[in-house]
Amino acid sequence: MALRPVQVNIKAFDGPAVGRFWAEALGWSAYSPGVTTYAGPAGGLVWPDPVGVGIDVVPVPEARTATKNRVHLDLATRSAAHQAELVAHLEALGARHVDVGQGEVPWVVLADPEGNEFCVLEPREVYGDTGPIAAVVVDCVDPRAMARFWGTATDWTLHEVTDDQAVLRSAEGVGPYLEFLRTPDVKSVPDRVHLDLLPYPGDDRAAEVARLHTLGATDLDLGQGDVPWTCLSDPEGHEFCVLSPS
Repeated sequence: MALRPVQVNIKAFDGPAVGRFWAEALGWSAYSPGVTTYAGPAGGLVWPDPVGVGIDVVPVPEARTATKNRVHLDLATRSAAHQAELVAHLEALGARHVDVGQGEVPWVVLADPEGNEFCVLEPREVYGDTGPIAAVVVDCVDPRAMARFWGTATDWTLHEVTDDQAVLRSAEGVGPYLEFLRTPDVKSVPDRVHLDLLPYPGDDRAAEVARLHTLGATDLDLGQGDVPWTCLSDPEGHEFCVLSPS
């Protein structure tokens, strides 16, 4: 039994517009299989057995508040020139520069059209083969505890764990990293961005959810009603969903 991260879920007041932004930002295509807008590599949807991590933008009636998201994306670049070109491209799509207290750093902090923060990194060799998304980054209080939970909850490989960060990646060594970075503040409000996990074909969602409960996950009621996925929180309160495998 195992779960794999398959998409970053972003809530948006204008879901189609935000979905198109991310598709164009990453050089991907946007699909609308239902009420959501899915951004993924060209070639069509890959459900029910995706091979990478996409972005699913879900329309919600509430606009984003000023509270900083505790989950964000880091985008990879190949050179200083590529970083500058990508930033300019993103600005043309509607991204804006934001100050989250980063100070003088070699990466650029931007926000999508609805204010969701993300970073355009300077070239780093470690992200040379990730594709456009270098990492999904999660603020946390205890990276070691997050490594224990997420390293057991998923089938991703733990690459590094210290008091300051924990780093995981697909066992196949493809796609983005999942990074937990220590921050002094604790989670206090629901996030606009979270991960969706998927069982492998033939595995049972209910059994996976029961396993996650034993690891410290708790049930989460967001008013979702009767849906074919299960909303949970990890031990620090980060929301995530377990999708149906079919």
